Amino acid sequence: MRITFTARHGKASEELKKYAEKEVRRLKKHYEPIIDCEIILDYVKKNQIAEIKIGVYGKLLQAQVEKEDIRRAISEAVNKLERQIEKYKEKWKKNVPTDKFVGM
Repeated sequence: MRITFTARHGKASEELKKYAEKEVRRLKKHYEPIIDCEIILDYVKKNQIAEIKIGVYGKLLQAQVEKEDIRRAISEAVNKLERQIEKYKEKWKKNVPTDKFVGM
């Protein structure tokens, strides 16, 4: 998975970047073929916004959370993406014909 990182209206420490990447890598246990991920952290007055976009086959999933604590915002955005991935997988399984996988 390719991860890109952007900080707007402020600077993100290396420790925060590592934390965000670690949280995003949690998504791979739910769905292995994630193509790429974009992490955008934005600092607006007292609130901090974490926006995470992941590309999966044929779709872009994204979550945005605004909190006073950027780490909490990152964690909640990843939790939202976990739920989106589960929904995506269920829809994908319904559309795949099962007769082609008999005997595998």
